[in-house]
Amino acid sequence: MGIVAGLDSSAEFTRIVVCDTDTGAVLRQGYAAHPGEPKAVDVDPQTWLLSLGEAATGGLLEGVEAIGVSAQQHGLVPLDAQGGLVRPALVRNDKRAQVAAADLVESLGGRQAWAEAVGSVPGAGQAVAKLRWLARTEPENAQRVAMVLQPHDWLVWQLLGRPARRTTDRGAASGTGYWSVRTGTYRPDLVDLALGHQAVLPEVLGPSDAAGITPEGLLVSAGTGETMAAALGLGLGPGDAVVSLGASGSVMAVHHEALADPSGMITSFADATGMYLPVVSTSNAVRALRGTAEMLGVESLEELSALALKSTPGASGLVLLPYLEGERTPSLPHTAGTLSGLRRESMKPEHLARAAFEGMLCGLTDAMDVLRGRGVEVRRVFLLGAAAALPAVQALAPALFGAQVVVPQPADYAALGAARQAAWALGVARGTLSPSAPPAWQGAVAQILEPGGELSVGQAVRQQYVATRDQIHPGAFGA
Repeated sequence: MGIVAGLDSSAEFTRIVVCDTDTGAVLRQGYAAHPGEPKAVDVDPQTWLLSLGEAATGGLLEGVEAIGVSAQQHGLVPLDAQGGLVRPALVRNDKRAQVAAADLVESLGGRQAWAEAVGSVPGAGQAVAKLRWLARTEPENAQRVAMVLQPHDWLVWQLLGRPARRTTDRGAASGTGYWSVRTGTYRPDLVDLALGHQAVLPEVLGPSDAAGITPEGLLVSAGTGETMAAALGLGLGPGDAVVSLGASGSVMAVHHEALADPSGMITSFADATGMYLPVVSTSNAVRALRGTAEMLGVESLEELSALALKSTPGASGLVLLPYLEGERTPSLPHTAGTLSGLRRESMKPEHLARAAFEGMLCGLTDAMDVLRGRGVEVRRVFLLGAAAALPAVQALAPALFGAQVVVPQPADYAALGAARQAAWALGVARGTLSPSAPPAWQGAVAQILEPGGELSVGQAVRQQYVATRDQIHPGAFGA
């Protein structure tokens, strides 16, 4: 038995878990919020080190032999030729870079050109768009940029004592907009296109590689982005998909190859094991539930859920297309939501409540079908987010998704994934584990929901939704 640690430096806090190398059992945990403004888009990276130090107090890392680092993905740390910070790190899905992202799309020749080049179309959160924004709005700072890191890269570099070698992993690199998921190589020409000159990029390590050894003798694994670390912590494999229920939503699946999508609906990431994580996002998920609750004068989503379960499948013919903030999947950025099927008998609070849940889940099924249409197998769906615990979500999801639904207990999955990666790198370094597969840790404690006899009912509800969607937005999915 050995002991490893996983560190997750998210946008607002640092979490550390200390785990048994053989089983993944959590032995100790630490937490600290980042100092400063929680929602800031310009951040001093030193705040990440301060919260790391606070989270690791009290001998938390005593006996730890290796550590893995997970960190927020929408981040850019611009460094000068001496390794000094040019300006505060640019983080989050920074709307200031939206024009820069659109400018880049046009400069390369359109969405298809980007999809073929790197596997995704630039968005405001990606490092490539942040570089373009920097070049356009802070040209003097842009000229000083000699090296570009992401938050996880920078933290690993700091832990190792700022060596000459800087590293990243394929998971984090795949979110930059200048690393090709298909070829596994950088596109320096896209850095030049965005920044106006070349910059040194970190070496991309393999999934089980070590980035180095700290001055204290601690092995540091390659690290990765939060999404990839969470997938590793959940124990995802081929046939698994993750549906994330936030204000907006996303569907992510494990796949054996990179997917280039000219429409831009699919963003292709690499994962932390050698596989791929294609993602399809929606603009509306839980925000549709909250809007419905406000309309009905219902105080909580739990109350809305109970109301929805008083209705019947199909909500007495009511269909809610939940495009309240426009929609990304399908691409309807300027549309609005639609409530269809109003009849005297359907104009009851419980039917509208159910239509909201069915509409949200059918919208996410649309996203899942984009992946299925490209050959991605979905046998099991992991449902994440606070709304996953709502009885109405759990009652409807298996039949609408047409798959087994897994609702994991809340846990620090990104930190667990980072720890699992650390155990992998440590085992490979010692010759006790194969570089081809991470250690087999205990799976997430979860509730399992089967579609059972409700599958045909779910298909009927889905058909009602699709018919309404295609009538109101014909050709939205290219039909």
